[in-house]
Amino acid sequence: MTTELRVETVGVPCCGIAEIKPDVGEHLVHSAALFKALSDPTRLRILKAISLVSEACECNIVPSFGLSQPTISYHIKILREAGLIRSERRGQWVYHRVDQKTLLGAVRDLTDMA
Repeated sequence: MTTELRVETVGVPCCGIAEIKPDVGEHLVHSAALFKALSDPTRLRILKAISLVSEACECNIVPSFGLSQPTISYHIKILREAGLIRSERRGQWVYHRVDQKTLLGAVRDLTDMA
């Protein structure tokens, strides 16, 4: 007499992927924009330079990078739109500082995925 074991798996995937409910919403859209802003080496260098001095005037950033002022302004604009830096106009100059809360939020998002 042979005993046959039969397992029914109708409607249940083998790896349990159906149980995972992906997060959808504005949070992921914001995270994608943030990581896109961080994906450029020049923007990372600018972000690091600003964080090292806690606050930097654009007039000091331009000469230290060897890039044109419009190029630096473009990269700063991308960082600002992603929420990674905050800018404040004082007279004719604009001063920038790293938004640590946003930057730490990006690290937290990556940690949550690990």
